[in-house]
Amino acid sequence: MAYGDESDEDTFEGHQRPGSALSPLGAALPARSPSPSRFPTPSLPRPARAALPAPAPPPPRVAPPAAPPRFSPPQARAHATTQPLNLPRSRRARGSGGSRGRSRGRLWQVLLGGAAVLVLLTLVGLGGAALLADRSSQPQAAPSPPAAAPSPSRTERQDIDTRDTDPAPLTAREVFPGKTLKIGDGDDERYPVLKTQSSVSCAVAATGKVADLLASLGCNQVVRATLRSPDEDHLLTAGLFNLTDLATAQRVRDRLRELLDQRQGRFRGMPAGDDTEALTDAPSRVGWQVRGHYLVYCLVVRADGEPIKAGDPKVRDVLLDVIELHLDKKVLERRATGGSADQPTSEPSPTRTG
Repeated sequence: MAYGDESDEDTFEGHQRPGSALSPLGAALPARSPSPSRFPTPSLPRPARAALPAPAPPPPRVAPPAAPPRFSPPQARAHATTQPLNLPRSRRARGSGGSRGRSRGRLWQVLLGGAAVLVLLTLVGLGGAALLADRSSQPQAAPSPPAAAPSPSRTERQDIDTRDTDPAPLTAREVFPGKTLKIGDGDDERYPVLKTQSSVSCAVAATGKVADLLASLGCNQVVRATLRSPDEDHLLTAGLFNLTDLATAQRVRDRLRELLDQRQGRFRGMPAGDDTEALTDAPSRVGWQVRGHYLVYCLVVRADGEPIKAGDPKVRDVLLDVIELHLDKKVLERRATGGSADQPTSEPSPTRTG
């Protein structure tokens, strides 16, 4: 947008310029002298009049001056000029007061913090003293002796599933350690041991195809004993066959029933003097089971040579006591945990009687 400047400086209708129709061009205006005063002056001796200078021409017409810029009155200016002189003094006064206030606040903070720390330390000290007093008032228990280290034979188990991991041969003393086989504490749980035997020939404890089966599958040892029942009504021969491994022992176990049912062999009873002949020719009952690479067995006959009735509870108790509770749970369990009733010999003796 454009702006146009309009001025009234050249628009004067009440004045006539020289050379116009109202004023002849070039006429000179009469000189004006000062008019006499209306009020006469007193007669006074006149001094020598000096020539008055010619009147000065009137000043040229100029535009009125612009309004002067606003400014403070002298008092305000004087105050403004003197105010900076007072500023440093007032600032110093305020600064000194603030620093004093801050220093006093810090001093109070330090004092309060120190008092809090002292109170806390006092409480901790009192609590510790009370705890020590309580402990000192209680009777001191005697320190318990350190627990004995467990025996390796009780904690380290031995793999008896194969002869490679269980190479030590059995001994008669390990399987039948005393003259009496004690199943329990009562007198009705004691079996007198009449004779023991340890042999490298498994055929001495079997006949027929049963002996052939044991020999063909690597049986290299049998440990057996003849015992009498606690009521003396039964005689028994029981023991362990040492086979190569668990799988072989299981094959013998599974084959035995078929051979015994077909009367193609049997386990032999071991006579032990007078009144034990029934072990060689009387009808018998046999039980067997497998643990590891061992075959556990027991043969039971009536002492009077009579046949054993089916389901005789006394025979069942004898088989349980000898096979389960003694040969398995005691003898083989002790061997599986690394212990034995006796140190085995390097070579089993061919025959041992006692």
